[in-house]
Amino acid sequence: MSEQTTRQRRTFVQRLTRISSTDILRLVFLCVLAGFLLAALNVNPRDLWIDFFGTLAESWSRFVSFIVDSAGWAVEYFLLGAVLVVPIWIVFRLIRAAGRE
Repeated sequence: MSEQTTRQRRTFVQRLTRISSTDILRLVFLCVLAGFLLAALNVNPRDLWIDFFGTLAESWSRFVSFIVDSAGWAVEYFLLGAVLVVPIWIVFRLIRAAGRE
């Protein structure tokens, strides 16, 4: 019998319950990744089980405030660096333009 014939003879339950070592490693990796994400969002597993959608909404608001705070931080440092970099860039542009006749 060929491999294709063997695959066709497997029942739905056999296909569903067949787990390989790759599946287990993938599942462990995804669990760790999800755990890091939930820890970064400061989600308590008990709260997630008790009030799933409320916890998601609270985590989303924390994420949005984090992004807004990060954007503010980035803009502040951008402006701080621009105070130094832009005038130097203008001077170099003037020097290059004066050299090309």
